[in-house]
Amino acid sequence: MDKDEMKSKLTPEQYSVMFEKGTEPRFSKNWNITEKGMYNCAACGNPLFSSDAKFELDPNDWNYGWPSFDDPVSRENVELKDDDSNGMNRTEVICKKCGAHIGHLFNDGPKETTGMHYCVNSCALNFTPEKK
Repeated sequence: MDKDEMKSKLTPEQYSVMFEKGTEPRFSKNWNITEKGMYNCAACGNPLFSSDAKFELDPNDWNYGWPSFDDPVSRENVELKDDDSNGMNRTEVICKKCGAHIGHLFNDGPKETTGMHYCVNSCALNFTPEKK
């Protein structure tokens, strides 16, 4: 999809976050879903994270309020890129299929699993509940 198609498909907030590398406010739409299911890229539908990889942060953590995952559903579905914007040294998480900015990767995740923390903008995801 080209830029105009993306703008017509996504909300202004989604477009800003996903293609202009913005950040949504904390506690947005998908941040605290507890159902089983799949989190897909809101722009192209690429499966990115399973609810099985989602974890809850301590409410005092500065990243609390955005969905947090310890691993993508497939590492082939995401691209990791150095991000030195805003005076910080971080790792950006990008949808490998459409190039959308999804969030950032930190190494402060659960030690009992991967130790990784994919901090994701909830507006960049569409949640599909598991069929019962």
